[in-house]
Amino acid sequence: MPQPEPADVFAWIDEEARAREAAGLVRTLRPRPAGSPLLDLASNDYLGLSRHPETVRGAREAAERWGAGATGSRLVTGTTELHAELERELAAFCGFEAALVLSSGYAANLAAVTALGGRGSLVVSDAGNHASIVDGCRLARAETAVVPHSDPDTARKTLAAHDGRALLVTDSVFSVDGDAAPLAAYADACRAHGAALVVDDAHGLGVLGEGGRGALHAAGLAGAPDVVATLTLSKSLGSQGGAVLGPAKVIRHLVNTARTFIFDTGLAPAAAGAALAALRLLAREPQRAGRAREVADELYGRLTAAGLTAARPDAAVVSVRAPSPSAALRWAADCREAGLSVGCFRPPSVPDGISRLRLTARADLTGDEIGRAARTILATAPAGATDR
Repeated sequence: MPQPEPADVFAWIDEEARAREAAGLVRTLRPRPAGSPLLDLASNDYLGLSRHPETVRGAREAAERWGAGATGSRLVTGTTELHAELERELAAFCGFEAALVLSSGYAANLAAVTALGGRGSLVVSDAGNHASIVDGCRLARAETAVVPHSDPDTARKTLAAHDGRALLVTDSVFSVDGDAAPLAAYADACRAHGAALVVDDAHGLGVLGEGGRGALHAAGLAGAPDVVATLTLSKSLGSQGGAVLGPAKVIRHLVNTARTFIFDTGLAPAAAGAALAALRLLAREPQRAGRAREVADELYGRLTAAGLTAARPDAAVVSVRAPSPSAALRWAADCREAGLSVGCFRPPSVPDGISRLRLTARADLTGDEIGRAARTILATAPAGATDR
């Protein structure tokens, strides 16, 4: 008996694709060559360490010694002496008691929020938080309250209305506009109501704090018994992976309960070795952190002086507003054609629905490169992007 023809069960995908295209929200992969001629203001390589000889050597030597992969989850065969060394040095550098390395910053946020939340608890989340925090809240099976962006007063009132275990989770530096969270005020709100503070310091490590020790270190909160940090190794440290830092008992709890740690293959040795080499380089050359902030300030000053609307950077992200999603996409493409790579943020990546160019201020940019970048952005700006 002939079999019926299979139905087009994914026809709905075509409809959604047409809607995305009409809204100017289509995303595509663009493989880059190893030796791209573009001036890079799109990556998260804040300190210019991803290709630094010491970082690359750290990756190579780790792979040669430990192999290409971790070979298993961290609780089976995936924990090497290298992972333990990286955890000790990360914790010491950032000012925390202990650290736990995971396969990505995304996994680190899921681990922290789900393991510290749970049924009957309250998770208060800043409206500007990264998608990984949002997903962690969804998976935590806790009551979640999203409070307005950088609004400690509302966070305090929300915590006051809850009786029981609670935590407040926020980015330290928000990836869309590059603005810093009010960490001191958030910590005060947490302490007034016996709640934990969990901070994603992905965009603060290597840029903020003494010698790049992070936003929590700068705020005097690093190592506090009621504070937990998450971070990524893929930005300032130029490698890959993530980590959770905090009191030793919190880290032990994650080892036993965090599903993105227990059931995931350990971070590849090459990534761990690269991150450790970059961390040691940053400890020797703390001026890199200040230089990244200087570059951000200079880019912001040049662009706003010429009439573009940009958010004042609190770290190394410079966000420049575009008139529409399609204009942002065209602007980024024109920059690329002119030899400059910039980020392009459009809905749903931006919580306020406003499209932007997102520029990364790297510590290794020269004065000439900063000037070239600013001139290119201004020369390709679409109609309506400037107020002049």
